[in-house]
Amino acid sequence: MADQLTTIGSSTVQHGKDNDRIYLIKLADEDMPELLGQIDELAAEKNYGKIFAKVPVHWMTPFAEAGYTSEALVPFFFEGREDCHFMGKYHDRNRAVESDQDKITEVIGLARRNGHESRPEAADRYEIRRCLPEECAEMAGLFGELFASYPFPIHDPDYIERTMAEDVVYYGVWSRNGQLVALASAEQDPVESNVEMTDFVTAPSHRRQGLARQLLEVMEADMGWRGITVAYTIARAKSIGINKTFANAGYIYGGTLVNNTQICGRLESMNVWHKRLNPLS
Repeated sequence: MADQLTTIGSSTVQHGKDNDRIYLIKLADEDMPELLGQIDELAAEKNYGKIFAKVPVHWMTPFAEAGYTSEALVPFFFEGREDCHFMGKYHDRNRAVESDQDKITEVIGLARRNGHESRPEAADRYEIRRCLPEECAEMAGLFGELFASYPFPIHDPDYIERTMAEDVVYYGVWSRNGQLVALASAEQDPVESNVEMTDFVTAPSHRRQGLARQLLEVMEADMGWRGITVAYTIARAKSIGINKTFANAGYIYGGTLVNNTQICGRLESMNVWHKRLNPLS
């Protein structure tokens, strides 16, 4: 069963045993400071191993005093003016330890060193565009084929269609014969003027064509046109390909979220990368 999305007061949280965590996605000022105790109570009741929270700078001190540590930083996250700390609190102390830190450090180094490298141009062999509601079943099929499990139910056509009607824009790559071969999504927060670039998948037979990078270019142009200030991603920390994609596109490494997200049946640490799309008006 996928983790559930709910509210505590006016704040948005996701929680469940799939990721064995509480994820404070959006903090409402009016819920503080009581929210800290309410989240701790939920974590204790459900025996979750981690609490992960997006915290504006002006609330960082209460979170730190409650046992949270900052694992990543994204500048200008809130309305293009206030930074966001991605903070973690561990009820399971073993989960706070990354057993393969050397590998993650190596991936970050490779991504940075190989920034701005050349890549194949695939525009003449593929069509890259926004996805349409009538394509949700095909999209869910590709997601389901490549992700045995995922933090959100992107293998469900109804979920994709519902989020598409809200603030998520999906982008796809189609081959000459009309086959959907790559996908990604832009999860916008228009109020705070940020967007998460996420859900990147490419069919195995179409990899090494630079499709993720070209998808990202289209997504950035679209989000920039919409006035979004900051783009960021939460990428699998040991995946050289996706980390290089964002480093090549000029994203800055913001930190690593330890044992944060369950993907394909196991908990993985995640790297945060960020980029300014639009200057302040």
